[in-house]
Order: sequence, then structure tokens, then C-alpha cells
Amino acid sequence: MRLFGTHRQAPVCDERLSHIAFIMDGNGRWATHRGLPRTAGHAKGARVFRKTLDWCREAGIRTATYYAFSSENWKRSQAEIDAIMDLLGQYVTTAEQEVKKNAISIAFIGDLSRLRPDLVERMRALEERSAHHEDFRLNIAISYGGRDEIVRAANLSFADKGAPIDAEDISRHMYTECDPDLLVRTGGELRLSNFLLWQSAYTEFYFTKTLWPAFSKRELHRIIRAYYRRHRRYGGV
Repeated sequence: MRLFGTHRQAPVCDERLSHIAFIMDGNGRWATHRGLPRTAGHAKGARVFRKTLDWCREAGIRTATYYAFSSENWKRSQAEIDAIMDLLGQYVTTAEQEVKKNAISIAFIGDLSRLRPDLVERMRALEERSAHHEDFRLNIAISYGGRDEIVRAANLSFADKGAPIDAEDISRHMYTECDPDLLVRTGGELRLSNFLLWQSAYTEFYFTKTLWPAFSKRELHRIIRAYYRRHRRYGGV
């Protein structure tokens, strides 16, 4: 079993923490506090997203899931939506070399039907090209809603089974392959905001007031150490 580091060392995770999820909240507020347009916050947040991928991999985490754009975010201004989609397109372009270099498997989860067809085509192509990589799994939630995912999985389960379904049937049809051990939300809000509702039944939560563009490697290490001080009982004693 691998042990995590001391307070002076970088943590190295074992099988108790293999999947971490992030609600990347606070991009707009970070920019507003600095007199910048909200789009500048999203650009900075995208750079922090890339950094956290490296930090997670360095710590030995095998899967990371990021809440990039919710189904409710379509209510925002068209200019802000366009800026976020442009950032997504830029990431898809540059991620091709990244997945080859670091053996990353990428999945885009959510209802992609509202995205531009050309962008969806590129996203699906990237998924296919990276599917055989097993070192690290990256899930990016786009146009995602947890309740919608549960309804989708229930319908798929019943269509497959044609009979009453159970929890295992639904779990098999969820977007993610494994449930998160730890979910981190930045920005100071204390809610899930319709993210991974089914998968988070026994997930440990960590809420920080740090706005996502200011999230640091040091804070991630502090969160990981805090996680290892907890005892996950899964309903037991």
C-alpha cells in the first residue's frame, strides 16, 4: 500500500483515493474582483484546470472529473457561453498531444446535443483516440446535469432489461466508470449544484472559499491530507 506524504512532502495517494471530482466555481467572481470581464476569469480557470491535471497525476490519482459547464449554464449571456465554448475548442485541439504524451483517456460527459456539431465531432474523435490509454482517466462534464443523467440511465436500464431495474442496473449506465472518493468545490458555495448526484452517495466533500482561478497545488495537497484524516464508514461503525 502506498502512503501519502507528510505535511512537508507531496502526498502520494493509494487506493483509498483514486478518483477526485472538482466543481470549478468562482471564475466570474475572480475576474469581477479584479475589474476584468468574466471571460478573463474563465480563461484563467482553464489554465488552472490544466495545472490540476498534472498535480493529480503527480499525486497518484487515477481518475479526475471536472464540472466545466452545467445544463443550467445555458442561461448565461451568449457572450459568456461563446467564450467558454471557445476555450473548450482550444483544449480539444491541444489535448491530442497531451493524451499521447501522458497516456490520458478523455471522456466528455453530459448532453452534448446543444453544442456545435463540429465541436462534438472533434470531442468524440478525441475520445476514440484516447480510449485505449489506462494511466489516467479524465472526465469533463459539459452541458451536464445530475438529475438528467439519472433519468437517462434509468431509461437505458429499462430498455436493456425490459423489467424492473435496480441500483446496479442504473450504475452501469452512468457516464462515469467509478464513483468519486472525494469531491472538491471551490468558490465558497456549500452545495452540489446538480453534479454527480448518483455517484456521490458516499463521496467525501471538501468545500473551500478559494475561487477556482486562485486554486493552488499547495491547497490540493492540503485537501488530500485532510481526506486521509477522515474515516469512511459507508454506513458501518
